[in-house]
Amino acid sequence: MFRLGLTGSIATGKSTTSAMFRAAGIPVHDADAAVHRLYAGAAVPLIAEAFPGAVREGVVDRMALGAMVAGKPEEFARLERIVHPLVHEEENRAIAAARATGHRLVVLDIPLLFETGAQGRCDAVLVTIVDPDEQKRRALARPGMTETLFHAILARQMPMAEKCRRAHAILDTGRGLEAAGRDIAALLRALAPALN
Repeated sequence: MFRLGLTGSIATGKSTTSAMFRAAGIPVHDADAAVHRLYAGAAVPLIAEAFPGAVREGVVDRMALGAMVAGKPEEFARLERIVHPLVHEEENRAIAAARATGHRLVVLDIPLLFETGAQGRCDAVLVTIVDPDEQKRRALARPGMTETLFHAILARQMPMAEKCRRAHAILDTGRGLEAAGRDIAALLRALAPALN
């Protein structure tokens, strides 16, 4: 099973890229989606115990939890120690499911792939990029996003240039969907020998 890591800074087109892989019939494990599921399931009792007041009506209140860990690296690390192993378990289940259905390639969509050391679980890494002005424009168009929040998120992420340096492949999403689709098709052709 070839594991292709997919990552990129906020608003660089990672979700759209994931959707393109899915459209091509490639299974994708979305770490962010896994966290959302966990925050309504397995992580709830663990977070309720570690962060009293962060769970409301049986679900983790992301805003409340975010306020509890904001600017507190030790608290954020404590949260990561709870959540990351659970996400990794979900990832392993997704890989096993892809293998069981005969797939030879799975995409691991992990926003903080390099930051969390997850690149060690991947056979190759694809990084999405876009011009910084376009990145900011896309980010600020999101509901609830502010310039302060945007910069806070960027501060937690590895700089785009360093991600590119560590990547096996780079996808510039600023050239439009058709160009991105062609680049993904070319990448899949290039990977074909490794999948046999």
